[in-house]
Amino acid sequence: MFKNKANLGVFLVCLAAAMWGFDGVVLTPRLWNLDVGYVVFMLHALPFFGMNFILFREYKTVKTLNASDMIYFVLIALFGGALGTLAIVKALFIVEFKHLTVVALLQKLQPVFAILLARLLLKERIGRNFTFWAGIALIGGYFLTFEFHLPSLVNSGKMLPAAGYALLAAFSFGSATVFGKRVLNKVSFKTALFYRYGLTAIIMLFFVLFTGKFDQLAKTTPVNWTFFVIIGLTTGSGAILIYYYGLRYIKANVSTMAELCFPVSAVLFDYLINRSVLSPVQWVSALAMVFAIYKISNLQVEETEPVYKPSELCQV
Repeated sequence: MFKNKANLGVFLVCLAAAMWGFDGVVLTPRLWNLDVGYVVFMLHALPFFGMNFILFREYKTVKTLNASDMIYFVLIALFGGALGTLAIVKALFIVEFKHLTVVALLQKLQPVFAILLARLLLKERIGRNFTFWAGIALIGGYFLTFEFHLPSLVNSGKMLPAAGYALLAAFSFGSATVFGKRVLNKVSFKTALFYRYGLTAIIMLFFVLFTGKFDQLAKTTPVNWTFFVIIGLTTGSGAILIYYYGLRYIKANVSTMAELCFPVSAVLFDYLINRSVLSPVQWVSALAMVFAIYKISNLQVEETEPVYKPSELCQV
């Protein structure tokens, strides 16, 4: 079916990205009746529980990790797992699962934050013209979200906080990408996935207990449980495994293009399920933003070793 492993890699990364688009439009909205923190906790705790039956040998790798390694694992779980997922789910909940395409596209700004953080924390070089293309991406993101209106006037003012949470998610996922670069130099992606989900589940357990939202357990309906399991097996840990398997065979700039299946699928599913269509201004803005992100990723590949391997250890 595939002529070479590179083609297989592109297909798998695109498949995983499309699964994440399907999740944001079709699956996660079915959990609207529950608290955001509780939802994020369950989306990590249930898959981690299942992983223990398959990847239980990964506990032995603790002996090979030093204090610095564990700090990076905690940072990945905190930013990529807890904060990032909390922010993106909160953004979807705020807009009541309307404008899903806008929220999904804003999340694609994460390479901008990943590259900036890599420069600050890892001292990696920034490609020429990065500032120009980053500016285009941010301007495109603004007009995608608010068009020619004031932020406070769009969707009864709900788009402003939703956009803020989407950008926080992009920043958090971008941070996890940078921290993940350090971890993946030492452990396999299966080990990283196992500890990322486990530590995120622990962090979110404390969050749920601290906020007093564990009573949501009694409010979880059979339908909610069904979708928790579906997400965990498919668009959650399942999609991440597919993504990492495909990423082994392709370069960073190729994976950037393959990951465009995420916003494309979000646009498609949002139309098919919700009959939601972007306006002409939003289409132009979205295309400008995505093209700018592509240029930024290519600049990094041309200048040095890839700074951005999209979504490392970050997606749910």
